[in-house]
Amino acid sequence: MQLHLFNTLTRQVEPFEPLEPGKVKLYTCGPTVYNYAHVGNLRTYVFEDILRRTLEKFKFHVEHVMNITDVGHLESDADEGDDKMALASKREKKSPWDIAKFYEKEFFKDADALHIVRPTLTCRATEHIDTMQKMVQGLIDNGLAYVVDGNVYFEVSKFPEYTRLSKQNLDDLLEGARVDIDARKRDQRDFVLWFSKSKFPNQIMKWDSPWGDGFPGWHIECSAMASEYLGESIDIHCGGIDHISVHHTNEIAQAEGYFGHKWVNTWMHGEFLVLDKAKMSKSAGGFLTLKGLIDKGFDAVHYRYMCLGAHYRSELKFSFEALEAAKNAFETLKNRVVSWKFDPKKGENSGKKTEYLKRFDEALANDLDMPIAMSVLWEAVRDAELGSEAQLELLKYWDSVLGLGVESFDKPELSAELMALVKEREEARAHRDWAKSDALRDQLLEQGICLKDGPSGTDWYLRY
Repeated sequence: MQLHLFNTLTRQVEPFEPLEPGKVKLYTCGPTVYNYAHVGNLRTYVFEDILRRTLEKFKFHVEHVMNITDVGHLESDADEGDDKMALASKREKKSPWDIAKFYEKEFFKDADALHIVRPTLTCRATEHIDTMQKMVQGLIDNGLAYVVDGNVYFEVSKFPEYTRLSKQNLDDLLEGARVDIDARKRDQRDFVLWFSKSKFPNQIMKWDSPWGDGFPGWHIECSAMASEYLGESIDIHCGGIDHISVHHTNEIAQAEGYFGHKWVNTWMHGEFLVLDKAKMSKSAGGFLTLKGLIDKGFDAVHYRYMCLGAHYRSELKFSFEALEAAKNAFETLKNRVVSWKFDPKKGENSGKKTEYLKRFDEALANDLDMPIAMSVLWEAVRDAELGSEAQLELLKYWDSVLGLGVESFDKPELSAELMALVKEREEARAHRDWAKSDALRDQLLEQGICLKDGPSGTDWYLRY
């Protein structure tokens, strides 16, 4: 079955063909580790995880590289504001390196809780300054960058296809650049590759360079690190849609200006999570974290399940009502799976399993259409003709993409009162007091607890 993916570069769903048969070079923009990731950020990482799992399901070997931005990301993508790491350092009265270490660890805690597969390789910006400087110097040598007062700028007018990804008009970009003039630029559309002179001369994180002590522009980080580990040509590059107009546009200009040829074949972008009709953003003040959801009684996997309900190219509107609905659906699914494990049944129509497998794969192959894939899943879950043995096999197989943790689903925890009834019933069975045993079984069943007796003891699951 042929996998088709939407390419932001062409604005079309295209058949996916890797540069090298059977192998995919995937780069995903990682976190800026100056604060906790908000759930809007995490939606993008869930989408990228589904992409990677799908590629692997379609028998591709995936080499997945993700960066950690621990320096150089200014408040504005357009070279304005303070470095976010410096801001966090002032806010928390810690060194930027300590800030980065702490929030990187917290990011991966969230990712693990969401069952996001770790990248093949993770690279930190602060550990690749030499690589970035080499690319900056190469762009100067190629006549695409210039130096003024120790700052190095990419000259946008020298790269005619600058707006190929964003589809913007260059004149419109100039209007936006006039808001805050940088007198060092030849053209206000030019962007910074290296800062030796910024609006904030007391920047803590600085490195020696041929142009003066300073720090890299945010955009050069990804171009340099992605190319170092994946080479001069990459199959897929991902991020959020907010990266299209500036960050990824600048990445293309840098990389292709340096190498002299096309850099990335397929660009993929996840849509926003929206709250109260606004993009989820830290800078707006007050934002939802995964820990915040857990503190309200949700599990991380409930949020992952919620993300599966919308196509990655569609806005996902967040509300606690929607998250509660996702929680209920997930817990219903989990309970069914547990009941199948303890009470497997043969089906009446084994041929249906093949048809469900095909339809699920077709949904994945159509640009990761998870809403359709999930509708196929629930159709199979409710199809009694399949039998619980086949249903469980399907769920386990599909979970390689869904990442819901089906293998780990187990009997639910019971309250102390209910657990006491289970133990009392086990004692009655041990004394062959079948009347009491049956009465206790009925009492538990009235409270939705189904029992399954086996050689190793009694298991239980919730009635659905």
